[in-house]
Amino acid sequence: MHERISIHQVCFPGASLAELAGHWRDLGTRRVTLISPPLLAEGGLAQARTALSSGDYRVETVCHPFVSGPSLSRLKADSQAPREALLRLIDIAAELGGRSIYMLTGGHGTLAWDDAAEIFSAAVAPCVEVARAAGVALAIENASSLYADLHIAHSLADTLTLAEMAGLGVCIDLYFCWAEAELRDLFARAMPICHLVQLSDYVYGDRSLPARAVPGDGVIPLERIVGWLLEAGYRGTFDLELLGPRIDAEGYLPAVSRAAGRVGALLTALGA
Repeated sequence: MHERISIHQVCFPGASLAELAGHWRDLGTRRVTLISPPLLAEGGLAQARTALSSGDYRVETVCHPFVSGPSLSRLKADSQAPREALLRLIDIAAELGGRSIYMLTGGHGTLAWDDAAEIFSAAVAPCVEVARAAGVALAIENASSLYADLHIAHSLADTLTLAEMAGLGVCIDLYFCWAEAELRDLFARAMPICHLVQLSDYVYGDRSLPARAVPGDGVIPLERIVGWLLEAGYRGTFDLELLGPRIDAEGYLPAVSRAAGRVGALLTALGA
């Protein structure tokens, strides 16, 4: 597998960390993305250590919901619990050699966007320096407004605005921003703080959520867009995040294997 590809844990829903290690071995990957709930659970760190030590695996990033549900308004009164969880996760990520943690903010409920952004930024602020000292980058991703109950940063432009407000980096999920205007300029703006790029594809007419496809099976112009990212100076990892009916129907391992092969060939052709 191309050295700049990582495999997201959500590609194998319901798999234990031990089962994931078997999938990693079958795929020949070395970079992996984990989700935070199992790591924060009792015994999660030990299980992750065991899985990672079964091969030459590196934690590229950890996906983490800073707040669950549309409850950012409550952070203004009490942000201790989500902050403590993130601080624990920073320690865990650092111990596992993880490069970054990318987050969903929590939903803004009835708050205006600016108010929600300010509350999130204040709540996460004490964690920023801790993460920097630990060598773990903190980032937020762009996600569809259909996830407004979980997140406030939907367009890539809004994600960059929030990241700049909060002193965080960004994770660019191309599935949710590939059709935005002035994308090339947004990539240039993002590069100094971009820690991860996520790849999948979209097929016209799909309406399920999620409705991701194997790269190359849909209409996202990946060659052009990935070329723009490389042109802008991106030197990081391309994370495969595949889930939805198309992936279920094909089977998780075959779909991820096809995706890795296609993305690897694309990166090689582009000189990455």
